[in-house]
Amino acid sequence: MSELKTLILGRKDLGDAEDFEGMPNDLMTVNMGPSHPAMHGTIRIELTIDGERVVKSDINPGYLHRGFEKESEYATYTQIFPYTDRLNYVSPLINNVGFAMAVEKLMGITELPIRAQYIRVIISEMSRITDHLTCVGASAMELGAFAPFLFLVKVREWIYELLEELTGARLTHSYVRVGGVGKDLTEGFSEKLTGLLDKMEGVLDEAKGLLNNNKIFFDRMSGVGVFSKEDAIAFGLTGPCMRACGIDLDIRKDFPYLIYDQLEFDVPVGTSGDCLDRYLVRLEEIKQSTHILRQCLAKLPGGAVMIDDPRCSLPDKQETYNSIEGMIRHFKHIVDGIRVEPGEAYTFVEGGNGELGFFIVADGTGRPWKCYCRSPSFINLQTVPKTMAGRLISDIVPIFGMINMIGGECDK
Repeated sequence: MSELKTLILGRKDLGDAEDFEGMPNDLMTVNMGPSHPAMHGTIRIELTIDGERVVKSDINPGYLHRGFEKESEYATYTQIFPYTDRLNYVSPLINNVGFAMAVEKLMGITELPIRAQYIRVIISEMSRITDHLTCVGASAMELGAFAPFLFLVKVREWIYELLEELTGARLTHSYVRVGGVGKDLTEGFSEKLTGLLDKMEGVLDEAKGLLNNNKIFFDRMSGVGVFSKEDAIAFGLTGPCMRACGIDLDIRKDFPYLIYDQLEFDVPVGTSGDCLDRYLVRLEEIKQSTHILRQCLAKLPGGAVMIDDPRCSLPDKQETYNSIEGMIRHFKHIVDGIRVEPGEAYTFVEGGNGELGFFIVADGTGRPWKCYCRSPSFINLQTVPKTMAGRLISDIVPIFGMINMIGGECDK
C-alpha cells in the first residue's frame, strides 16, 4: 500500500495494511460536513468512496449538543418547557405538548379543559405544517430549486407571525403548561388563522407546480434512498419516513390523544419508500393538517384553558397579592416547582418526524429524577448509512434532506 494512499485515508501507521485487505486500491475516505451547506453545520459524514460512488458512510452527530436530558434534572417541571423548545426547534409546540402530557400522566391528570385540548391540537398542527414546510423547502433549495424554497418559507413566516402574536416568541414559544396552556387565544386569532390557511393553499399549489413538474427535481428524488417496509420496522422508524415505506401508522389515529379521535383526517402512505415518497407524504400531511385546523376552528368551544388544580395551576394575581395562602402557593410553585409523586411514565405524540416520546422518573420533588426523550430525528439518522450505500455523492443531499434531521432533537 502506497504512502500516499495511507495519508489520504488518514492512516499514520504504515504497518496497518491488513485493515485494507480486499479493498480496491482507489478507495478514498473524505469528510462531508459539518461545513457543507447540506449538512446544516450539525453533522459530519465520513465517506468511503470509490470515485463518485459511496461504499460506506459513518454519521457523526454531536455538533449541536443541547444536554436536554441532564439539564432537566436540575430544573423544575415548568422550567423544562424552554428546554423542550430547543429540541425540534422547527416545531417546538409539539415538544411542549408531549412533555406536558408526560407530567400530567405522572400526576394522574386525565381530563383537561376541552378548550385547552383544542388549543393544543391547533398549535401542534400549525407546528407540523412549519416542520414540513421547512423540510420540503430546504431540500428543494439544496437541489437547486430556490424559488419554491422562498414560497414555502414565506408561508412558514406567516404561521410564525401568528404564533408570535399568541405566545410572545417567534420560535421558542414555551406556551404550554402542565394542566393546560399559558394563556388563551388572542382576540381575532381564529379569523387570522382561517385567512392564513386560505392564502397558504394558493402558495402551496404554486410551489407544488414548480416542483412536481420539474424533471430534474423528480429524477433527483425518485428511486433515491429507498428503504423497505421490513427495514423501517427493524430500525424503529416512525412518522413520514415510515409512512413513505408503506406502513399505515399515525399516533394521532392509532393511539389518539387530546381530541384527535373526534377529528376526521387521512393518513397518507407511500409505496416505494424513496425520497420522492417522503416528499409527497409530507405535502399531503400539510393538506391534512390544514383540514384538522379548519375543523378545530369550527368546533372551538369556550371555557377555561387551565385546569383548576392547586397542584399545578397558579393562583390568580388578585389572590396572590391579597392573601398569604395565595402568595405562599405561588412562591412554592415558582421556587420549588410542581410537586410530582414518585413514579415513572412514558407519553408519546406524533411529532413532525415521528414518535416523540418523553419518559420521566419522578422522585417526589419539583424536579424530575430522570427525563429521557425519544427523539425521532435520531432514529431517522441511523438509516442514512444504509440508504447511502451504493449511491452517488450527489444523492447524499436529497437522502439527508428528506429524513429532516433536526440537530437540537438529535443531539439531545
